[in-house]
Amino acid sequence: MNLSGMNLSGDYFKHPMALVEATHIGAGTRVWAFAHVSERAVIGRDCNICDHVFIENDVLVGDRVTIKCGVQLWDGITLGDDVFVGPNATFSNDVYPNSQQGSNHPPAAFSRTVVREGATIGANATILSGLTIGRRALVSAGAVVTHDVPANAKVAGNPAQIIGYLDSERADAQPTRITEITEITDAARQTSKVRGVTFYDMPIIPDLRGNLSVGEIEKNLPFAPQRYFVVSGVPNREVRGEHAHKTLHQFLVCLQGDYSLVVDDGREREELLLNSPALGIHVAPLVWGIQYKFSRDAILLVLASAKYDPTDYIRDYDEFERLVARPFHDES
Repeated sequence: MNLSGMNLSGDYFKHPMALVEATHIGAGTRVWAFAHVSERAVIGRDCNICDHVFIENDVLVGDRVTIKCGVQLWDGITLGDDVFVGPNATFSNDVYPNSQQGSNHPPAAFSRTVVREGATIGANATILSGLTIGRRALVSAGAVVTHDVPANAKVAGNPAQIIGYLDSERADAQPTRITEITEITDAARQTSKVRGVTFYDMPIIPDLRGNLSVGEIEKNLPFAPQRYFVVSGVPNREVRGEHAHKTLHQFLVCLQGDYSLVVDDGREREELLLNSPALGIHVAPLVWGIQYKFSRDAILLVLASAKYDPTDYIRDYDEFERLVARPFHDES
């Protein structure tokens, strides 16, 4: 939200029954009956402030924001451009809401809550103090949000948990059936619409003594691994990953159980179900990856092309989008 570019000319609509003390309100904004906008609040252009909304002083509201009836925005809340807040959504701004003078906690210990651009807050949702709701995230009606919500995530429940990601169509890969004998081949099959994500058929050889799965470098392993790690025992609702790499390649195989992998190249996003060691997925650098919906018995093997290097991680989605924007631009 760029406040310096706001048109604060006062060319906005105010219902006769609204109380508007603020002078920083953008052109085209509409403030409806019984709404109260405090003196130091800053409201952007083309916003819709519905009936019985209260906006306190230390509040920043971007452009084209809709705030439906019965919402209170307290000191320390920022809404980015194109945010939608549903009826009676509740924002908490005090870490210790019962604190009193002389207690062990200082009064009014609020911290800033930020709802990023394009996010949606459903009716009757509750957002606790000091959280960030990521860009284009969706908070379902009635959810109680106690942790930050990543960009593009959909959350629901009490406490709110990630239930999916926007625009990530479910594209379940069809792994080789465990009853088939598959010869090792260097042919990979690209079935994901996400650039940098390739599927590999991994041979499964059944036997009375058990099943054998195998991979060979330069055949069905696209790089020579320098490191491996195994993920297991993940509580079903926990989310792992949520990062990309600058130069690291990864190869993922679900050895047991199942889980969902969300891959995102900054332009396309897809959710993949991994449920068999007969399927390997190569994730190239500059692909944002998220793993979630683990079954209780899930075991995930990850092969990496280099040793651990914390500087290779991209953990901020905004930074990731900036890094991938130039290659896409150069292709056009």
